[in-house]
Amino acid sequence: MSRSPVQVAPEGLSRWVAPAALVIAVVAAALAIWALIGASSNGSKTLAGDPKTRVCATFGTVSKAVQLQTHADLGPDPVAQEAVAGNARLSLIGGGEYLLNSLDSATPSQLADPVRSFANSLQDIGMHYLAGEVNSDPAQAARLAESESVRKQIVDLCK
Repeated sequence: MSRSPVQVAPEGLSRWVAPAALVIAVVAAALAIWALIGASSNGSKTLAGDPKTRVCATFGTVSKAVQLQTHADLGPDPVAQEAVAGNARLSLIGGGEYLLNSLDSATPSQLADPVRSFANSLQDIGMHYLAGEVNSDPAQAARLAESESVRKQIVDLCK
């Protein structure tokens, strides 16, 4: 006598699997939409601590990360060079997002505006690197120069 390893589910249970899966999918979609709407309305959020101190500390962390990752040297190996380039791009794009997340409605506009500009520039530069542009491309060189100008402005504001 041989036994089949497959067991047949009771008829009543199989009848409820599809509707239950549909309900779970609808709830998951609703939660995802709610999370997206909540995340996109961050203009009115208020974060803990002094806004200038928080933003300037975040700016310092991002500046240090970008400096370290864009100037790392692991030698001539092409794989190592690609790893360094990947980390540099990550520091630019992630740093921009990290900076944007440090801003809130209590951040003074004279600081928030250049920080927002700098953060967006970092992300833009990183994406253009991912698209294959190099520092000598005129548009990328202009992005880098503008970013450096705004960075210096923020350094002065954070003194």
